[in-house]
Amino acid sequence: MARRSALLVAAAIGTFPAAGHGHYTERGWAYPPACCKGSNQGGDCQRIPGGTVRKGKHGFSVILGPGDHYRVTREHMFLIPYGDEIPSGDGDYHICLHPTEDHMNCFFAPPDGA
Repeated sequence: MARRSALLVAAAIGTFPAAGHGHYTERGWAYPPACCKGSNQGGDCQRIPGGTVRKGKHGFSVILGPGDHYRVTREHMFLIPYGDEIPSGDGDYHICLHPTEDHMNCFFAPPDGA
């Protein structure tokens, strides 16, 4: 019984890893504190359209234009090697831009890399 309780507590902690951080996606999972450094509601992280992401031979390429992320004011291209992505908690793509729109801090992809 104690083992089952411990597993339930561990599962609950894993569901909301940054509950004290306060930067949540619209679907309720939290961005890791190291990723969102901004002071507004979403920090520097936001869901991005799936059409902005392409899978290539060595990783993901992300092309963002104005409107794809609240910080983006001009077109940007980011290359994220496979293995550097973080599994997203909602099956969508997300990106964190910090300290400016020119710097990708964290990239989240669906667990299957879709």
